[in-house]
Amino acid sequence: MNRVYLDPIQQSIIDGDDEAAVEGVRKALDAGVDPILILNEALTKGADIVGERFESGEYYLPELMMTGRALKAAMEVLKPAMAAKAASSSPEARVKIVIATVQTDIHDIGKNVVVSMLTAAGFDVVDLGVDVPLSSIVSKAEETRADIIALSALLTTSMPFMKDLIELLKARGLRSKYKVIVGGASVTPEWAEAIGADGTGQNAVEAVHLVRHLIGLN
Repeated sequence: MNRVYLDPIQQSIIDGDDEAAVEGVRKALDAGVDPILILNEALTKGADIVGERFESGEYYLPELMMTGRALKAAMEVLKPAMAAKAASSSPEARVKIVIATVQTDIHDIGKNVVVSMLTAAGFDVVDLGVDVPLSSIVSKAEETRADIIALSALLTTSMPFMKDLIELLKARGLRSKYKVIVGGASVTPEWAEAIGADGTGQNAVEAVHLVRHLIGLN
């Protein structure tokens, strides 16, 4: 029965139709569909399909950007429902995560999914957006007293900035204060280890498990 609501949402993400995505999410929530199900079985699956088509050359940057807008619009509707579902008294709520797509990279589809999944899990997430200077990421982590810094990059040319951020933390004597996790289509566990990060997840579900592990919740 849930597919009646989930399939149109998934298609709206594939089509890059933000209005249809918002309407679909609202209808699903009104019908009592679990927000986590909407995220995993509609939004994420739609984004994955677009990502595959982009990689195969069937879709190009305009389609990718349209999907990003649709996904962002849908998540604005979904986030309050997900936040309400998370228990404010949970240990996760005491963990603050600063997340950003690193400078020179404007891709945010994967990051936005991770943000929503971490929020749904109860974590306090500060999303700085895309193309964020390294100094701004560190400053926000200091300002908010974050526990974890999460970095995203889709472009291989942007990935070295992840290492640069870790080096910046070391230079400022701050590395021990933060767990640093990295992610993106080209990011591998080997890359994460090589740059001195504390870990990576191949998808949003893995990201939640990684954060839980790093803070000792599983």
